[in-house]
Amino acid sequence: MEIFHWKDHQGREVDFVLRENRVVKQLIQVTLASSLEGIEKREIASLVRASEDLKTEELLVITWDFGGEETVSGKRIRFLPLRKWLLVE
Repeated sequence: MEIFHWKDHQGREVDFVLRENRVVKQLIQVTLASSLEGIEKREIASLVRASEDLKTEELLVITWDFGGEETVSGKRIRFLPLRKWLLVE
């Protein structure tokens, strides 16, 4: 497994790109937000854009305390509190 950072020419960024055998497996954003409303729209927009560019559907946002799932622009995004991510992933 290789770990990268993604940034496009418009300055959109994704914190972690996980790649295995030249295939992008997962995109991960990390935020201190404790609610969906607290997550910056630019973070979600960057995740969606990167998923289109890198052709992956596994999108994750690690939060301080918010868990759930949302669909944005036809993409399913999982939100997982840090403590659960540390125990599960």
